[in-house]
Amino acid sequence: MSAPTIYDVATRAGVSISTVSLALNAPSRVREATLSRILDAADELGFVPKTEAVTRARQGVRRIGVFAAFTSHASYARRLNGVLQAAAQERFEVVVYDQDEAAIVEGEGIAATQTRSRLASLPLTGRVDGLIVMSPPFTDDIARRLAKQHITTVLVGLELPGFSSVMTDDASGGRMVADLLTSRGHRTIAYLGGADTKWPGWPSAVRLESFCDALPSPPRARLTDPTRPFESARAATHELLAGPARPTAIFAGSDVLASGALRAARDLGLAVPADLAIVGFDDADLAAPLGLTTVHQPLEESGQIATEILLGHLENPQRSPRQTTLSVRVVERATS
Repeated sequence: MSAPTIYDVATRAGVSISTVSLALNAPSRVREATLSRILDAADELGFVPKTEAVTRARQGVRRIGVFAAFTSHASYARRLNGVLQAAAQERFEVVVYDQDEAAIVEGEGIAATQTRSRLASLPLTGRVDGLIVMSPPFTDDIARRLAKQHITTVLVGLELPGFSSVMTDDASGGRMVADLLTSRGHRTIAYLGGADTKWPGWPSAVRLESFCDALPSPPRARLTDPTRPFESARAATHELLAGPARPTAIFAGSDVLASGALRAARDLGLAVPADLAIVGFDDADLAAPLGLTTVHQPLEESGQIATEILLGHLENPQRSPRQTTLSVRVVERATS
């Protein structure tokens, strides 16, 4: 029986061949419902570019892809810097594939569909030897598609069977912040996070869960807009501080969100940390100049290790998946 072709996919999905081609090469130009139908048809038929053709396309490429959400955020830039340093040492090029932040804001279903469509097109258009995936919505069908397409993949910030991964100990980070704030006598505490906080398994969700578990009572939580984190966090903090049960401490899921909280405190003439303690996460470049207490995570190191693992798999495809978890630590400064 012959392998399914793009013509078979078009017939099964009830679309033209050109629409299937567009879905694989420029998925953002195809409606979500049509895109999902095409990808479902491809999965049902087992449509995969021929391994031999993919291999020929990759010969001599020496290129790895990095697929990520929130690529405009400082933490991503530092992780990417680690990837670039490690790749440059081995003379590999790096190609970045950006997940649409608007899809992340709208919901996990839309984001997962777009993630799936972008990853589906990589063997045809990306011409990459391997892929590093940094925490986008990642479902079982995406994992199956990557396996079918024979793309060596390393995950950063998420963990799935069959894949090598590099994780940060986000659970310890959340507990450390809870311990710090409660040891300073804080009992009315709030949390600021992004839209991804509500998605189980994501780093920010893990941080919040462990933070809540270590507190005597649940914190007041506000979710912010990841496309405008500073201003959104500033507005959310104003809301939190306007009520009668005003929090005396805020834990922010990133240093950018913490900077928005810090600005809101200054807007209201509050003394930090006497009136309001603020703790961030990442230990980004802005943390030290702001005097921000935060959780340091090894961002560059995570990118470097992910790249080293990926290149190791490319050198020896028989290597077993490897899971690496990096530790975090609290850096105390003036805001706590």
